[in-house]
Amino acid sequence: VQLQASGGGLVQVGGSLGLSCAASGNIFAINAMGWYRQAPGKQRELVATTHIGGSTDYADSVKGRFSISRDNAKNTVYLQMNSLKPEDTAVYYCNALVVSVGWDVEYNFWGQGTFVTVSS
Repeated sequence: VQLQASGGGLVQVGGSLGLSCAASGNIFAINAMGWYRQAPGKQRELVATTHIGGSTDYADSVKGRFSISRDNAKNTVYLQMNSLKPEDTAVYYCNALVVSVGWDVEYNFWGQGTFVTVSS
């Protein structure tokens, strides 16, 4: 399974950016798909995730500003980031919990990181 992330870049404070991540390969089901981020000198943290049933989870720091959505037909997850702050600056990683065809357990996959820089 491969996760291909796109989007990100440089934006000014208060601006918006969108990220997308498409999963491909041996996929039977994606139980959860979302985004984590890691700022310099900090641990990787959950940003937002969407579960197979449609529920979503957000970090408190992004609630009301970020919105996650998922296109199941395309195995793609999107993250719309609004009202960006300097503290949102980080490398953002796509993550997916995938059950592959022929397997009865889920595995955790990561995409390559994409940089988001919010300048003041």
